[in-house]
Amino acid sequence: MIDLYYWTTPNGHKVTIFLEESRLEYGLKPVNIARGEQFDPDFLKISPNNKIPAIVDHHPADSGDPLALFESGEILLYLAEKCGRFLPPTLRERHLCLQWLFWQMGGFGPMLGQNHHFSQYAPEKIPYAIERYQKETERLYGVLEDQLAEHLYVAGDYSIADMAIYPWVVSHAKQGIDLAVFPHIRRWYADIKARPAVIEAYRKAEAVNSASTVDENSRKILFGQGRRAKTGS
Repeated sequence: MIDLYYWTTPNGHKVTIFLEESRLEYGLKPVNIARGEQFDPDFLKISPNNKIPAIVDHHPADSGDPLALFESGEILLYLAEKCGRFLPPTLRERHLCLQWLFWQMGGFGPMLGQNHHFSQYAPEKIPYAIERYQKETERLYGVLEDQLAEHLYVAGDYSIADMAIYPWVVSHAKQGIDLAVFPHIRRWYADIKARPAVIEAYRKAEAVNSASTVDENSRKILFGQGRRAKTGS
């Protein structure tokens, strides 16, 4: 059994998609980040960066104590190795997949996140920031488009790279992106969206959190984080 500490964000969706695709047994443990539940001391023992997703694998391969992991890319890599799926076994194909996983982790996700923040959530509109992240978003979509022009999926076969990237493309309209301009991404996006495991992952997301509005209080929690002193002994 795997405990998934989760909220309905692109990074959270990555892991539910994998777990639905692999059919590994898991239980959802919602962490409402808009209410500050990510700062609960028990959760911080699992995810010291106070971010979702995180997992606890109660049956790791070494038969030792339950294993806690945070960071969505590491979780995908761990789960792929655990079940022997969605990560190519051969040297070149494996590292092609990992390059695109890290591309998402280091660029596509963070830059699109900044696009979301400055265009949707920032208390004041800063034209320079909006334009800067819009242009970078468009550049990154162009990189992905070029890759998908030559591959059915990002790294050849369907893999953890696709699972990492797809949830960030779901919000393409909010990012100012028209998929008609990126026909290969549009084809790939429609293909993954129709997968039964992806449909089920997003169905569960709707059951966990049907309202995604950000009010003033949640804005302070989500976007006003500084360094927090540790409490307790």
